[in-house]
Amino acid sequence: MVSCTTTPNEVVQAPEIAGSHYVGNQACAVCHREIVLRFPASAHARLYSARSAMPGQTGCESCHGPGSEHIRTGGQPNLIVNPGKKPDSCLECHLDVQGEFSLPQHHPVPEGFMNCVQCHDPHGEDIFKAAGGLAMARQNENCAACHQDQTRPFIFEHEAMHEGCTVCHNPHGSINEKLLVEDDPNLCLRCHAQVQGPSVPAGHIYIGTIDHTAFLQIGTCWTSGCHTAVHGSNIDIRLRY
Repeated sequence: MVSCTTTPNEVVQAPEIAGSHYVGNQACAVCHREIVLRFPASAHARLYSARSAMPGQTGCESCHGPGSEHIRTGGQPNLIVNPGKKPDSCLECHLDVQGEFSLPQHHPVPEGFMNCVQCHDPHGEDIFKAAGGLAMARQNENCAACHQDQTRPFIFEHEAMHEGCTVCHNPHGSINEKLLVEDDPNLCLRCHAQVQGPSVPAGHIYIGTIDHTAFLQIGTCWTSGCHTAVHGSNIDIRLRY
């Protein structure tokens, strides 16, 4: 699972807005009542800024910056920080995620083509944005919003899909292609262990009950052209197209 907080329950450094000061959650509730009412159940409600005018309290301004000028001008968007537009406020605390976005393969958040709130609900009880079902189902629904081909129903579904996309993929970044948590074939062998023992002929490698010795000479699980439908197949129980 992806961690939901990466620092102690205190904002490292709250955003700064020139000429603005902290006003507290109740001032925000005048316009953002729905968000303020459900925010106390959020994991982010534990956060506060030690530099703010309200130490020890939870606050919208821990992530959005001091709101006095935003309120005074009737809600000018340039006078409040919107993490949905720019991830800097999120990455101030989620330092491990910031590092993952620096890896060679990553979702294009640093480039500005995606943002954190497309996948995460920073105000809700569950950090995963999609609603309904179990937590893992919600996580997969987030991925399915963009990766529809990989998450559609299959007649023969890869059992790993029941465990969630992050069993195989790191959604923020990886050194491996396709955001894989391990490189092929090591990833597959976490579940599909090679069998070697007295009942296996010398020099042979079995995966499950099938002798894979000859197959492994021409490539690995999907690069050899064998199990190319890694998410699921409608024609072959062995995950082939």
